[in-house]
Amino acid sequence: MRTVISALWGIPALLVAAVLLLVAVPGAVAAPDTPAPAPAAATADALAASWTGPLSTRGRYIVDADGNRFKLRSGNWAGAQGTYTGSGDADDVANHQAHQKSNNIPLGLDRTPIERILADFHRLGINSVRLPFANALVHDRTAVPDTAVAANPELKGKTPLEIFDAVVAALTADGFAVILNNHTTSYRFCCGLDGNERWNSGQSTQQWIDDWVFMAERYRNDKRVVGADLRNEVRRDTWDDANWGMGDDHDEYTAFEQAGNKILQADPDLLIIMEGINWQGIPANGLPHGRPDLKPVRTLSHTLIDSGKLVYAVHFYGYTGPANTGAGSGPGSTDDPRYQDFTPEQLARVVNDEGLFVTEEGKHFTAPVWVSEFGAAGRGSANTEEQAWFRNFTDILVKNDTDFAQWPLVGWSDDKGTPNDNWALLSYDAAGRRTGVEDAGDWRATDWNKLVNAPSKSGPIAPVDHWNLVFTDHSDWNLSRTMLAEDDWSPGNTKGNCPDTQRLIGLSHTHGRGLCTDAAEPRKAAGAWETVADERYVQQGDWAVGYNKVQCPVNSFAVGYSTHGPAMVSLLCAPAATPLPTDGRSVWFDRGDNRPATGGAHGSDWAEHDYKGQCADHEYLAGVAMTWKSLQQGRPAALLCRPLTA
Repeated sequence: MRTVISALWGIPALLVAAVLLLVAVPGAVAAPDTPAPAPAAATADALAASWTGPLSTRGRYIVDADGNRFKLRSGNWAGAQGTYTGSGDADDVANHQAHQKSNNIPLGLDRTPIERILADFHRLGINSVRLPFANALVHDRTAVPDTAVAANPELKGKTPLEIFDAVVAALTADGFAVILNNHTTSYRFCCGLDGNERWNSGQSTQQWIDDWVFMAERYRNDKRVVGADLRNEVRRDTWDDANWGMGDDHDEYTAFEQAGNKILQADPDLLIIMEGINWQGIPANGLPHGRPDLKPVRTLSHTLIDSGKLVYAVHFYGYTGPANTGAGSGPGSTDDPRYQDFTPEQLARVVNDEGLFVTEEGKHFTAPVWVSEFGAAGRGSANTEEQAWFRNFTDILVKNDTDFAQWPLVGWSDDKGTPNDNWALLSYDAAGRRTGVEDAGDWRATDWNKLVNAPSKSGPIAPVDHWNLVFTDHSDWNLSRTMLAEDDWSPGNTKGNCPDTQRLIGLSHTHGRGLCTDAAEPRKAAGAWETVADERYVQQGDWAVGYNKVQCPVNSFAVGYSTHGPAMVSLLCAPAATPLPTDGRSVWFDRGDNRPATGGAHGSDWAEHDYKGQCADHEYLAGVAMTWKSLQQGRPAALLCRPLTA
């Protein structure tokens, strides 16, 4: 979310630096550009007929239920996350973002009938809407004032959640895909020390997950509600940073994994959308600070219980930067470059490094990337640096065929058509008159229309293979719906298992990481899966002389494993529906990596700083050898890899 400047008197400079994570930069008035041709407006019926929910993913692409590419051409309809800036009387519109008081519902419902707003969305050429909400909305039982829905009197007397329901229903009835976005905890706008820094700011992680399950179940029957965007712009609070994989209460990686899988258990049709860490460190020259975004995904990506449901998201604004908060001066400002300071070539490299690299095919991290927020000040702004950045950035989105959502869609304007928030693509005055990006005087029209009209990959997308990691560094990592419904299959030990559509194909030597795949996946037979913690099935020859071994029975393959400390304890074995070959090879990895030269997540590290053993894509993992000699402490040292076909 783009922020506004707030008064921060009396706060020590170091804390102000943490507060001012994003500060808007106003621009002067300029002559309007001549807009490029507007996108063709789709009717509600045409949009609805063009795709079928639910959505899923195939490699870097999102696809609909028929397997056809569905590119998210989106906007953010803000308001239900709250607009109060946190100081002064909350009932005074002057204390709300851009002097726009949303009453905690999507903006514009006081000024324009919802069907007219949706018609204007169609004219923009979008097919989907990111719909932010606050956790407070889930629990708010107070009816909004009648004035908040003056242009939609059928909504009078309803709570913010009930109005959110009506907006969702109207959008999906018009053919739009809706992505729910947990933007804030409270109704406060935005973005420094506002109580909304992390998913568990002002609430527990369990409450946050419970709220998400509630929302997933609430819209489960509407297959045009396609995604759960877990949390907006996770950042530092006063004292602590969020982290990626440390296993503590600030571990975004683990919290998002847990929430995503709980949501999929409530509604297996939803896309699970995850942003990276938006900011770490104290923004002051000489102190460590920066914007990790999706960089940690290179070595620690997520695996969901349903393959083909993960989407990563990232935000870019020209006045911020890889290590720049966006503060113009004073506390919170640093000498680090902003995105708008980069040449087009430099910007393309930075955008790839912070996000778009995730779309590389065949990696453990491969997923679609949605730029779910970007934007610029339009009508009335002559900020030439920002305009050049917007043009360069939209060129990058076009070149990479990237899914996108501009911030924001809807704002207010005065009776002369001057927007309160000139970042909005559509603004409505008190009489409901619209001023939009396509109307004369908004320089962004050329670049917006270029982006929406850009040629994109379309039609059927072929199914892809997945390689996904299992992360048992701190706790169990149970990714199997089958085993989630069963009792503990290795009591007292740390367990990792693959999604039901995948099998185990690799292990790390020291840290207990695993790698799963569905490449050439054999069909599983009916019947219980077996936990093997001894050598009873080592019957076709000793493939690791002098080492202890755990091995699956004939015609079964490993789908999970358990450890105790660094020591290998057991394999979880699933029966195959057809006979499997029993000849094989030993893959040793106690003294270095032993991975296939091609395929198998080649070129991506799924257990950084650890030796890894990995079977080839056409093999299954049948056994693991370990030893307590030479201080090895029972660490896995070799895999038995067998071919899937004779």
